[in-house]
Amino acid sequence: MTEELNDNQSQELENNEVNETPIEDTSVESTVESTTEPSVEDIVAEWKDKYVRLTADFENFRRQRNLERVELLKNASKDVIVGLLPVLDVFELAMKANETSEDIQAVKEGFALIYVKLMNELEKKGLKPMESTGLPFNVDFHEAITEFPAPTEEQKNTVIDTPEKGYLLNDNVIRYAKVVVGK
Repeated sequence: MTEELNDNQSQELENNEVNETPIEDTSVESTVESTTEPSVEDIVAEWKDKYVRLTADFENFRRQRNLERVELLKNASKDVIVGLLPVLDVFELAMKANETSEDIQAVKEGFALIYVKLMNELEKKGLKPMESTGLPFNVDFHEAITEFPAPTEEQKNTVIDTPEKGYLLNDNVIRYAKVVVGK
C-alpha cells in the first residue's frame, strides 16, 4: 500500500509540475500583432519627420553658406590692400622728397620706381595690361572710341592709338582698351 501511495503521490507531483508550467500564448491575435506592417499613419509620420529634418538641415546649410560668402566678400580685398601698402609707403616718401627736391630727373625716376612697384604687385594678383596699338581691332578686347583715316592700307582696321589701356585679370577682360581704329 505504501508503494501505491508513493506511486500515486509521484504521479500527482508530475501532474502538478506539468500544470504549473506556463502555457505560451499561441492565440491568433498575438501572432497578427507581431507580424503586421506599420500603418499608413506611421509611415506618413516617419516621412514627415524625415522631411522636416532634411528641410531644417538644408536651411542651416544655406545660412552657413551665406555667412561664409558675406565674410569672404568682406575680406576679399584684404590681400590686395596688404600688397599695396608698401607701394603707398613709397609713394608717401616720394611726395615728401618732392617737396624739397628741385631735380626733375630724380622726381621722374621716383615716379617710375613707384609705377614699377605698383605694376609688379598687381601682376602678382593676376592683372595684365593689354597691348593694343598696332594690332587688329578685336571687339572682344577693344572699345573703339573713334575712327581715323588710316595713313596706309596696312593700318586699315587696326588700332592706331590707345588713349586708355585695357586690363586682363586672370585672363578675363576687366576693362576694355579704348582705342582709335584706322578706316
